[in-house]
Amino acid sequence: MERNKGKVPLERALSKLGIASRSQTRDWAVAGRLKVNGRTVTDPQFPVTPETDRFAVDGQALARDPWTTIILNKPASVVTTRSDEKGRKTVFDLLPPELRNLHPVGRLDMATTGLLILTNDTRLSAWLTDPASAIVRVYSVTVRGLVTPEELARAAAGVMDEGELLKPSRLTLRKGSGRETHLMVELTEGKNREIRRLFAAIGHEVSALKRVSFGTLSLGDLAPGEYRRLSREETPVPAGR
Repeated sequence: MERNKGKVPLERALSKLGIASRSQTRDWAVAGRLKVNGRTVTDPQFPVTPETDRFAVDGQALARDPWTTIILNKPASVVTTRSDEKGRKTVFDLLPPELRNLHPVGRLDMATTGLLILTNDTRLSAWLTDPASAIVRVYSVTVRGLVTPEELARAAAGVMDEGELLKPSRLTLRKGSGRETHLMVELTEGKNREIRRLFAAIGHEVSALKRVSFGTLSLGDLAPGEYRRLSREETPVPAGR
């Protein structure tokens, strides 16, 4: 039997819902000011269900922000984090204040561009990033040098790197020359820097990497740095959700 299935720590829940920061939640909890479903909770790590539990501070209900999900065309040289200790530009610098409470669904590294989903729906983001959901992400990839048929077959079969099997669900060669090769790569898992590691393992450096779709969502004509709001109807969700 799974315990606390679908639950997250209280401080994380209120942060993800855009209700309060983690530090604010900790202060409220320690001071005994915070209630969950009418019960006083003093532990900021107390497990809660963000979508259904009721939260109050000093007897006043805490209102959660309305459901919001967007797709952003992430430019290069922008990091997928809320703040950066090196002072680099973040994806949140591209958004208006009312959308800065959202959290990214997975990450794109600084040099990778393309489709990034941000939402305040914790259940949606958990489902989208769960390997068991097997949601296809499609990437346009350019690597240095000519990828030979033998190397392509090796990459398609999967390679071991740092104890992990890196294996795309689909790998398609678009065109190649002695200078560079263009490919389309499909993944169903979000392993750290998987595509860059995959091609490095067969002797090719990735020079350009762009995510062009995530499940049923695609970039379309969205320009780098631009975003658009999604409706619930177009958001990829599990059956019966």
